Amino acid sequence: MSDSSTDEERKASHDDARGDEHSEAASPSDDGGKDDGDDGEDKADKPKKPSIFAKPLFWIILIVVVALLVVGGVLYWLHARQYETTDDAFVDAHIVRIAPQTGGTLVAVANVDNRHVKAGSLLAVIQPTGPQAQLAEAQANVAQAQAQAGQAHAQVTAALANEAQVAAQARAPLAAAIKARQDLQRYETLLRLDPNAVAGQQLDAARATARSADADAAAARRQIDSAAANVTVARRQIGAANATVAARRAQVQQANVTLGNLRLKAPVDGQVVNRSVNLGSYVGPGTQLMAMIPDRLWVTANFKETQLTHMQIGQGVAIHVDAYPGVDFVGHVDSIQRGAGQAFALLPPQNATGNYVKVVQRVPVRILFDVKNGADPRRYAIGPGMSVVPTVKVR
Repeated sequence: MSDSSTDEERKASHDDARGDEHSEAASPSDDGGKDDGDDGEDKADKPKKPSIFAKPLFWIILIVVVALLVVGGVLYWLHARQYETTDDAFVDAHIVRIAPQTGGTLVAVANVDNRHVKAGSLLAVIQPTGPQAQLAEAQANVAQAQAQAGQAHAQVTAALANEAQVAAQARAPLAAAIKARQDLQRYETLLRLDPNAVAGQQLDAARATARSADADAAAARRQIDSAAANVTVARRQIGAANATVAARRAQVQQANVTLGNLRLKAPVDGQVVNRSVNLGSYVGPGTQLMAMIPDRLWVTANFKETQLTHMQIGQGVAIHVDAYPGVDFVGHVDSIQRGAGQAFALLPPQNATGNYVKVVQRVPVRILFDVKNGADPRRYAIGPGMSVVPTVKVR
């Protein structure tokens, strides 16, 4: 009995404790509700804050900001309209292809890969066996032709001497013919004055002598003409011999050219690139051995046709090379191609057929570097095909 009563007392005391905790927990909420009501009444009593749009300072700041933006935009437009730029631009040059004109085996190749060489530098040598023999033969032919020319000169001298001898020998027949003709004339004159003064036999003898002397004189004249003709022939032989000598010398020059073609030299100052042969390689005529990038570079910029309105030759250009963003290159417009790039394509477009969609065309513009006013592109590893961004001042 005492144990059970004790348990009931403990249970009752525990329930009383839990009730007290619930009552304590509920009381703050009640107080809080009262406090919220008091705060709501305080807020209703306080005046509302004015809107930011109602403050004059806001509108002043807004107007100033908008004015600055407008002025900045106008200034930017005024500045930007002075320039035309494009990213469709590349470094360009006339690439020189080194190729032999005569086939053969390479006996020497210069080690100049990606190196700068001067014009006239030896790049490669082809075995010169055949051309050397041709040169020797041509030189021998020249010597033979010169000997024939000397012989022709000697023949002219002999013909002139013969002509002089014949002319000297012809003097006697010519003189005899003149004397016989004069004697005949005297006999005929006497016969007309006095028929008995001259015998018929004397007259016949004079006539026969005159005819014989005339025949001898005619023969002498023919000999003189023949000797003069021989002189003319000999002189023409000299002309033919001189022409033969010139032809043989031309063969020697051709042989020298052929021999010189076996020594491939740099035609311009530039960098040697793309070498595709080695020592001992056999090459044929026209086979590309290597290429050269000349020192003279320029920029080919493909501007839109709408950007060419104010672009003129000589206008300054600021050039920025992608490979060297921190280097400022300067140039000027050298020329503007008359025609869009598509007009020179292998298969030009046929706009007269099918549907047509207008597309802004690109026109190539050549821009030269100004070394005096900007960086020298020859001091940098710049070559054809590298991307650049040119900016042309058009206003």
